[in-house]
Amino acid sequence: MPKSPLTHRARSFLTSKDTSALSHIADAYPMPSEGLGRPAASDGLYEGMQRADRLPDELYERYDVKRGLRNADGSGVLVGLTTISNVHGYNKVDGRLVPDRGDLRYRGYSISDLVEGSHADDRFGYEEVAYLLLSGALPIQAELDDFRARIDSRRQLPEGYLDIFPRVTYSHSIMNVLQRATLLLYAFDRNPDDTSPEHEIDVALSLLGRWPRVASVAHQAYVASNEGVRLRVPPAREGYSMAETILDVLRGDEGFSRSEAMLLDAMLMLHAEHGGGNNSSFTCRVLSSSGTDAYSAYAAALGSLKGPKHGGANYKAGEMIEDIAAHVGDWSSDTQVADYLTRILGREAFDGTGLIYGLGHAVYTVSDPRAEVVREQARKLAEEKGELDKLELIGRVERLGPELMREVRGITKPISTNIDLYTGFVYSMLGIPKDLYTPIFAMARCAGWAAHRMEELYGAARIIRPAYRSVMGDSAYVPIGRRG
Repeated sequence: MPKSPLTHRARSFLTSKDTSALSHIADAYPMPSEGLGRPAASDGLYEGMQRADRLPDELYERYDVKRGLRNADGSGVLVGLTTISNVHGYNKVDGRLVPDRGDLRYRGYSISDLVEGSHADDRFGYEEVAYLLLSGALPIQAELDDFRARIDSRRQLPEGYLDIFPRVTYSHSIMNVLQRATLLLYAFDRNPDDTSPEHEIDVALSLLGRWPRVASVAHQAYVASNEGVRLRVPPAREGYSMAETILDVLRGDEGFSRSEAMLLDAMLMLHAEHGGGNNSSFTCRVLSSSGTDAYSAYAAALGSLKGPKHGGANYKAGEMIEDIAAHVGDWSSDTQVADYLTRILGREAFDGTGLIYGLGHAVYTVSDPRAEVVREQARKLAEEKGELDKLELIGRVERLGPELMREVRGITKPISTNIDLYTGFVYSMLGIPKDLYTPIFAMARCAGWAAHRMEELYGAARIIRPAYRSVMGDSAYVPIGRRG
């Protein structure tokens, strides 16, 4: 594999005396349900919510409750105005949702134009997109150079940070690590509660510079623990794009090719932003509306993105494709692929959920413009790596899946492919570990979250406080001796 320039360099190491990342001490105190068991007296506590919290669908219909902030036709409830992006997947005609070709625009610019525009000049485009989202305008060269330099200036982690960071970062999930690492950075900020525009931009630049290294340290700690070796701490590098930085901290002296870095750059651009209504961006806006600090808002957004119904879906889609590949003898056979997809839909295969991950979207109905871009981008690298057969297998899932979902599951709404169907395949070609799929999504989305946070702070400027209607009855207090 071709090596990037300047990849031959000394790597730093930490021993177990320097960090406790290699020592995982489980909680010696068991969970209450394990340590104290489940006697009858605990049933009300552990099972009460099943009776108290589940309400009949009829009540939601009677009071016109927008569950999930969705209208009855599946469209989102309008809760704000934005100039950051537009996620278009349907039109409303006479109050009826009419499917339409998907379109995604950042500050008015088509996402396909942004990717193709920079890559046509053989330039990395993520930083240009991040600048656009944060500032509202595409940068001239001097502005882009200044933007990159400011991110570079924050590649290094604070002095003393690694002495504290590993002690709280051994985790089953690097997304959880990123949350805690982000909150820890609050302690190193001289004025962390400052919500002025200058400080907000500085925090966003800091996270764009530091998250790749933080995630890499967390991953390397996990690998070192499993393999019984010393933890490698990747050095901070200046002059690299976000895509090159991610591959550099993962690959080290192995290096990476230009085509690999360009494909990852395209993925970062496609994931940088997706409207204020997606769960993690809305989470960021909700916290920001309270006036809390930037670190708390971004940590909450990370927690949302971790969920399997949101950013975690790319991991599940990648697993599903590998499962299909392992169980279908002839990947070129529509019949064999359809048969296995039918088993997945029937909860007889894969994870038993009955879901085909990567098909269906909350907004897109006909097509996901991000999937269209990455499909072509992925083909170039798949040809280089001899993975075209796997790409064509994914194409069969994309083509056959929607009709099978209608036949087997009776789904009537439009079913569009989404980018998650291809993300796992792309990252596997790039040699990215599965536990970093969603963290890389977060690194890309940082720019979008920052844009939405600032729009909420300086635009809407009102705390988000939707209403919940109470449907409980009144109860008379009964002394404890007379209950039961």
